[in-house]
Amino acid sequence: MTDTGADAGSGADAGSGGDGVRLVPGREVTVRLDKAPRPDVRYPADVVLDDGTHVVVRAPWAGPPVRDFGFVRFERGDLFTEHYWRDRWYSVKEVRAADGTLKGWYCDVTRPARVADGVLVVTDLDLDLWQSADRRTVLRLDEDEFAESGLEQRDPAAAEAARAALDELERLARDGAFAELPG
Repeated sequence: MTDTGADAGSGADAGSGGDGVRLVPGREVTVRLDKAPRPDVRYPADVVLDDGTHVVVRAPWAGPPVRDFGFVRFERGDLFTEHYWRDRWYSVKEVRAADGTLKGWYCDVTRPARVADGVLVVTDLDLDLWQSADRRTVLRLDEDEFAESGLEQRDPAAAEAARAALDELERLARDGAFAELPG
C-alpha cells in the first residue's frame, strides 16, 4: 500500500475498507470514543494492524490515575491492546498491568468503527462486558444505562444490533476467543 500522505502524521493512509482509509502500522492515531451525551474521550494510540476491517491499536490507560470498577482497577501504566472492527458492533480491549500481567478483557458495544479526518472514531452504546484474565468471570455491564439512553425508542434497529453484539461478546468470552486475537 502506498502512503498518500492523507492527514500527515495521523496514521491514516488511503486504502480499502468500509470508510476507504486504512491506518498505517507503526504510526500514531487519535482514538475518539463518542459517548453522547457525555463528553467524548480522545487519546493517542499506536497502530498495530489495519487489514481494512479489523483495526488494532495499543495505548496506555488514558483515564484518571486509578479507576476502580470493583471487579478490576485501571491504573497508570496499564496497557490496552484495543481491537475495533468496521463491520462489527463492538470492540475488545485486552488490559495488561504495567508489569505485563493480564488483567482481562473489557469490551464495549459500539457502532462499527470508522476513520474520519485521520481519527479512529467509535460510538459507544453504553453496553459493556468484562472477562477476567482467568476467564472465570464474565460480567454484562451497564444494561441500566443502555435502557435509560433512549436508543430503543430513537433507533430500534441499532438497539437490536447492540443487544445482539452483547450476546455475541458473551459467547466469545465463554468460548475463550479473546485470547486468540492478534496483537
